[in-house]
Amino acid sequence: MTSTPFSLLMHLVGDARQAELFSPAEAVESWLAAERALALAQGELGIISRGDAQAIARAAVPANIDPDRLWASARNVGYPILGVVREIAAVLPEGANGRVHYGATTQDIMDTGLALQLQRSLRLLDEDLERLGDRLAEQVLAHSETIMAGRTHAQQAVPTTFGATLATMLNQFTRQRERIAQALPRIAVISMFGAGGTSAAYGPQSAVLRTRVAELLGLEDTDVPWHVERDSLAEFGWLCVTITASCAKFARNIVDLSRTEIAEVFEPYTPHRGASSTMPQKVNPISSELVIGLSGTAGALASSLARIQEAGHERSAGEWQIEWQVIPQLASLAGSALRETLVIVDGMRVDADRMRRNMELDGGLVLAEAQMIQLADKVGREDAHDLLYAASTRARETGTVLSEALRAVAAEQGMSELLPESLVQARDYLGEADSICKTAVSIWHSHTPLQAACPPIADLATAPSGAEGDPA
Repeated sequence: MTSTPFSLLMHLVGDARQAELFSPAEAVESWLAAERALALAQGELGIISRGDAQAIARAAVPANIDPDRLWASARNVGYPILGVVREIAAVLPEGANGRVHYGATTQDIMDTGLALQLQRSLRLLDEDLERLGDRLAEQVLAHSETIMAGRTHAQQAVPTTFGATLATMLNQFTRQRERIAQALPRIAVISMFGAGGTSAAYGPQSAVLRTRVAELLGLEDTDVPWHVERDSLAEFGWLCVTITASCAKFARNIVDLSRTEIAEVFEPYTPHRGASSTMPQKVNPISSELVIGLSGTAGALASSLARIQEAGHERSAGEWQIEWQVIPQLASLAGSALRETLVIVDGMRVDADRMRRNMELDGGLVLAEAQMIQLADKVGREDAHDLLYAASTRARETGTVLSEALRAVAAEQGMSELLPESLVQARDYLGEADSICKTAVSIWHSHTPLQAACPPIADLATAPSGAEGDPA
């Protein structure tokens, strides 16, 4: 087989579990499971004999597949299932060897196998989200009172807490878990409809057969074919894309907050982590950079998701092959982004003192809105806005702090008596920051987890050993 190009990004941070799930061996395993389930269900319904069904189920195992022959056949045919069927049939006795893949078409087996992989991929992503969210929830509560400057348009805006900024991120990850739970039954769906989608070759029991195959494999049943309806595949891909984007949003904030001029939040530290080959002082935000790279790559692949939905008539003519490339990549990118984001969250270093000092960098202008609202009750919002605007301008021009400039401007305008003795401070202007933290954490922990984990694909639709119909 031709090896894939070396990817430094995935070599450094690739998710081994997603990579294994979409490996050649696991792809073959998923196709074999589909063939086993089809044969066993046909045996139960009397479409083929039980002996033949059990013999097929025992023969449809990786040990009976010669990878070199299989992939040579796949390159010649363009698809792998003809080779899979012949590998199985080759170890069966006469009679049983003519019942393998009975009524099925290549896409039935490949789509059913893919559904098994995607089902497990989504569960892996959900597990990673759970670990990440649980740790992030701890950080939200730990920093619910850590005061910092909220930033709009990259400039200091109003006071907030670091916990409140993390809470919005936690809520986003909550929604990602909800999306996975909602999408799972639309994605993990059986595909057994034959060559043209009519199930004609499966015979009069086709619907019952399909239901039983779905039960044996733990997939959702359907009575409508989806050979060329790839919106669910596109949904899976987009889920992966938007999960990596959530991670990148968090990583981008870490990059910005760790800038030398800001220096409020940093990635975990170990000796030489993020070191430069020439500048000894550097501690680069390497995990955040990796996450942003993963997300940017996933975003670029997202354009292919609309293309796979263009498959026409009853079988695609090239759109299917796009999936073969991008779906495994997107799953791996999403898993990798989640796991690297957990590295950041778990060891994140927060400088609360620097956060407080940074709020005074601009002469306390971060409190302009707070002091405007404080005065609005007496002078009206617009007059208060004008007064604070003039005071903010004065503070910048003279290099003084806002409170001093405000009192000077108010005196010039004959409004000194309207100023309170004590102007509002950051700790007094946090609004719902604390409740936002608590609510986000509560919502996170109230999420209903997915049902029990799926068994290994190799354990699906197996026949007892030594029963009637053993291969010769």
